[in-house]
Amino acid sequence: MTKSKQQQEAHGIGQIEQQLNHQMEAAAEIQGRSKLDQEIKKATHRHLDQSNKLSE
Repeated sequence: MTKSKQQQEAHGIGQIEQQLNHQMEAAAEIQGRSKLDQEIKKATHRHLDQSNKLSE
């Protein structure tokens, strides 16, 4: 029974994360993305790209 409860909790957490992501996307569409958010996203992708190249 514990495993079932853990699975339900994990599923619930996944649903919450998905809902928050949808809300963030909706807010960005309504308000527009800030320049700072865009710069952070670009920097994150650059960092990930560099990390991937180093690990190859």
